[in-house]
Amino acid sequence: MTVIVGLVHKDRVHLGADSAGVSGLQLVIRRDPKVFRNGPYVLGFTTSFRMGQLLQHSFQPPHPTGDLHRFMVTTWTDALRACLRDGGWARKESEQEQAGDFLVGVAGRLFTIHSDYQVGEPADDYAAVGCGDELALGALHATAGLDLSPRRRLTAALEAANHHSAGVTGPYNYASTPKR
Repeated sequence: MTVIVGLVHKDRVHLGADSAGVSGLQLVIRRDPKVFRNGPYVLGFTTSFRMGQLLQHSFQPPHPTGDLHRFMVTTWTDALRACLRDGGWARKESEQEQAGDFLVGVAGRLFTIHSDYQVGEPADDYAAVGCGDELALGALHATAGLDLSPRRRLTAALEAANHHSAGVTGPYNYASTPKR
């Protein structure tokens, strides 16, 4: 239960996230952020704080090379799978590995990673994952033509999800890819 929002602006990827930790009807506002940098990457996770901790502190993503989409689908995803498996978090059901959903930004491009390790790249320069994703996507779409900073657009999307979803709450955290 969460929302992670991301957008591309002037060759950088910007992410925002809420702070909800939800289990059933219990809500804990977490201090540890769901968005962070890891090398040249910016990541924002849903699904499990354990998975996020592995992404932030254990995952050593390879440096991007060549065709970026191909690299993300192959080399990067292979390193991710090994990290989650070694950290005891990856699940296997019916001989298929499963992880969680998250956003990844690198080299001015935004990717969605789904629980089956599918790598997607939205045609729009924005994306959202988590229980508030549809609400956030509406806000990102509505603000696309406005002259707003990335932080203001992300905040509008987070606030829309916060207002209409019981699984989303502030405070909000932000992270961006390094300036190139």
